[in-house]
Amino acid sequence: MDEKIEQLQKMIDESSRIVFFGGAGVSTESGIPDFRSQDGLYQQKWKYPPETIISRSFFDTNPKEFYRFYREKLIIKNAKPNITHFKLAELEQKGKLSAIVTQNIDGLHQKAGSKKVFELHGSTLRNFCMKCGKFYDDNFILESKNSPDSLPHCTECNGLVKPDVVLYEEGLDENVIEGAIQAIKNADMLIIGGTSLVVYPAAGFIRYFTGKNLAMINKTQTQADEMANLVIHQGLGSVFEQIK
Repeated sequence: MDEKIEQLQKMIDESSRIVFFGGAGVSTESGIPDFRSQDGLYQQKWKYPPETIISRSFFDTNPKEFYRFYREKLIIKNAKPNITHFKLAELEQKGKLSAIVTQNIDGLHQKAGSKKVFELHGSTLRNFCMKCGKFYDDNFILESKNSPDSLPHCTECNGLVKPDVVLYEEGLDENVIEGAIQAIKNADMLIIGGTSLVVYPAAGFIRYFTGKNLAMINKTQTQADEMANLVIHQGLGSVFEQIK
């Protein structure tokens, strides 16, 4: 076993309130593209830049184009949890991990069995009517492309249904923020994985950590490397498959 993996294992063994803070790199091994890597969504060509399409103002003014992009690129129906998702769920079941704070919107942590998950940017699996609040699943959004105007309309009041995801220009959910910050504050170990830590305010949450061990696992360097007790520049799957 690699010396750094051994060190990570030792930190985990000594900890009882671990929080995992993760980004897109957690799900890329499940076939979900990230946004900022060389092959990510931001590098692909659309009529509008992806950053523009997934903004609230664009959603309000051009919902058809928003949903065309959203259905094709953000709802990934066949994605399955990978080794990292399952190992984190296992650590929670063992009473080692107290929470996951994720920037991802794919719901794979819950699919793997994790219970305490703070989804900072929401989830594609939840959608709600903007008029009456009725909730719908992701299949409803996919099937709505066959509606007369290609938009998802509420079956109760005909209001427009919006994904429960945080778009650009929207604020994060206050309850989710509060829960995530509290979990990080109470943690004795923070593992940051698969995130470049450039998306704010989410990336700023790690400053609330005052526990003993901070481990950073990411393929490339991040701003948190200098703060960490342990830095591993590898893919998450190759690290977590060695963790017991």
